[in-house]
Amino acid sequence: GILTRRLQDDSMLEGVGLVIFDEFHERSLDADLGLAMALDIQRNLRPELRILAMSATLDGAAVSRLLDNAPIVESEGREFPVETRYLEGALRGSATVVAAKAVEQALDETAGDILVFLPGEREIRALERSLQDAIFAPGILIAPLYGALTQEAQNKALQPSPPGHRKVVLATSIAETSLTIEGVRTVVDAGLARVSRFDPITGLSRLETVRVSRASADQRRGRAGRLGPGICYRLWPEVETRGLVPAATPEIRDADLTSLALELALWGVENAEALAWLDPPPQGALAQARDLLRQLDALDSDGRATAHGRSMARLPMHPRLAHMVLRAKERDLGQEAAALAALLVERDILTGPGASRDADLRTRLELLDNPNMRHRLPTGYELRQGALRRAVEAARQTCGMLDIDDRRLAPARAGMLAALAYPDRIAARRPQGGFRLANGRGAIVAEEDPLAKESWLAVAEVSGAIPDGRIFLASSIELDDIEAEFGALIESSEEVAWDPRSQSVAARCRRRLGALVLADTLWTGAPDAAISAAMLDGVRALGLSALPWTAAARSLQARIKFLRALEGENSSWPDVSDANLERGLDDWLGQHLTGVRGSAGLARLDLARILMGRLDHRERRRLDTEAPVALDVPSGRTRALDYGAPDGPVLAVKLQEMFGLAETPRVANGRVPVLLHLLSPAGRPVQVTRDLASFWRSGYADVKRDLKGRYPRHPWPDDPATATPTASVRRRTR
Repeated sequence: GILTRRLQDDSMLEGVGLVIFDEFHERSLDADLGLAMALDIQRNLRPELRILAMSATLDGAAVSRLLDNAPIVESEGREFPVETRYLEGALRGSATVVAAKAVEQALDETAGDILVFLPGEREIRALERSLQDAIFAPGILIAPLYGALTQEAQNKALQPSPPGHRKVVLATSIAETSLTIEGVRTVVDAGLARVSRFDPITGLSRLETVRVSRASADQRRGRAGRLGPGICYRLWPEVETRGLVPAATPEIRDADLTSLALELALWGVENAEALAWLDPPPQGALAQARDLLRQLDALDSDGRATAHGRSMARLPMHPRLAHMVLRAKERDLGQEAAALAALLVERDILTGPGASRDADLRTRLELLDNPNMRHRLPTGYELRQGALRRAVEAARQTCGMLDIDDRRLAPARAGMLAALAYPDRIAARRPQGGFRLANGRGAIVAEEDPLAKESWLAVAEVSGAIPDGRIFLASSIELDDIEAEFGALIESSEEVAWDPRSQSVAARCRRRLGALVLADTLWTGAPDAAISAAMLDGVRALGLSALPWTAAARSLQARIKFLRALEGENSSWPDVSDANLERGLDDWLGQHLTGVRGSAGLARLDLARILMGRLDHRERRRLDTEAPVALDVPSGRTRALDYGAPDGPVLAVKLQEMFGLAETPRVANGRVPVLLHLLSPAGRPVQVTRDLASFWRSGYADVKRDLKGRYPRHPWPDDPATATPTASVRRRTR
């Protein structure tokens, strides 16, 4: 970030005629941002400024187009021939095991020093132990090389081997282009690299081990041909080389863009697309980064950098950690924050068993303050001495930059400090176990870890696993501290919602930090309208069947549906089908829910009256006239009509009650004959018809013949159309 800082401080680049971007194929986030800013200067302030991008594996045409069709200069250079040997069966084991066998083979078959490419420190350390156990030949030096090593250890790997010795350098991708290691004649390439990828869904970055690109594989192979003919052992079958991606994914596509978003704000750019990019920053990740910067007070509501944000950008650390250190200094906790920032950059100063991991940041701060406190080491853990030295030095430098007094640390405040850096990862313990983070994610800590029993945590490092990530570094925090320090982020709300568990409306006053509920109390003053709206949500969830559908209500619904269907699509009758009633609950039910707070209260509703309220006075009269509830039959009795039957209105009546009626009764002003269900004296259907006259003429005789013997007390006249109807049979008495 040195170039970015210089451009921010001197946007005219006084005295500079040329800016060179070397090894540009690596496409680091800083390089892409620096080039975009340099182009902005060239196009708007310094048209005479020259820009040069250099690389051995660069897509020159794409960069040339970005640089206004700048000329492309190619130099073949001098490289000795390199023989490539593929180990076809090599990948039948871990990268460490396979690499160990390849190194032993290379020591037997080649001369000179050997450079081994592995994905990361863990594999390098494992291979170092394996080779030290397996190689007994004198004069073989094993030299690790990765960014976190001390300068002394790195120099050991870079210096020529002493006379009579051979050196095996175990390196990460750092040795692809950035460093020249004298004496290397052989390369062993595991074909793997470790990259950091940001997941906008979880808001977390994670390290992934991936296959290298063809460009990286070629760069690695070329290291064997710098000084003379060489040999490259590739630990994969030759056919798989064609399947490698041409080039590595630019960091800007997968990275956490918080630092970039802050730099853009300081540059005065609201829309990243205003700058020229080979790959513009993804909008989703950039928006998430800006949201975080607002939480950290680095940006105002309009997206402009604040004075605090400008101070954060001056510190050579992630904006989260810069915010923590600056705010902690205001609280006289600057040294603790500087130490914690240094620890978090190192990821951890302890190494130990993952299954029973001690995740407490306080332990680390105590050891950083006094490394001799070995009794504070969790069982099975060891101090990473190199990481400890780097953390101590980084903390000292930060204190020097900010003029922070050197004194003993107060590890008890680790949780509060971590929360300043990671407000979105403040976590509350869940009733079912584990924790819920303010960003909505779930997380767990080992059951035997004392942190598992805490109510509130500030989480500094957690995996992005779904559904629950694993907490690696955290510390406890008090609710009072959360309330005091994050008041601007805490939202108070009065919420009325349907609770499906109790099947009632819950009216609560809540204070939230993101997805966390800090306080939850009963809201006694909830307005009736809000309660009714929540009840409507409850009815939607339960379905219309939860309403008290009496026979009268269903009958009324069916009568209205009958008349609406009779008139067709231009009907003036309301649509009272279940589907439409459910869609329009607000229109017909909402006003009747005042005072109802749960499913039990629904029983008090009079649905028939509510549905009738949807009709005006004229429609009610028409309903009674055209779709009467019941009909008077010849016996003098009144029998109900069933409008819910699929074949139209049904009149179920005993046959004897219909004597003397020649024609079928009709409804809808005579337009629709009812469907007669003529019943036996026992109430069982003996005939279904819409043509009563036809039945008297042709069907009645058969019914009479079948039933007269069984029901001799009932009248069975020869001419039912003119006979006297009867409703019952008078019983004989003694």
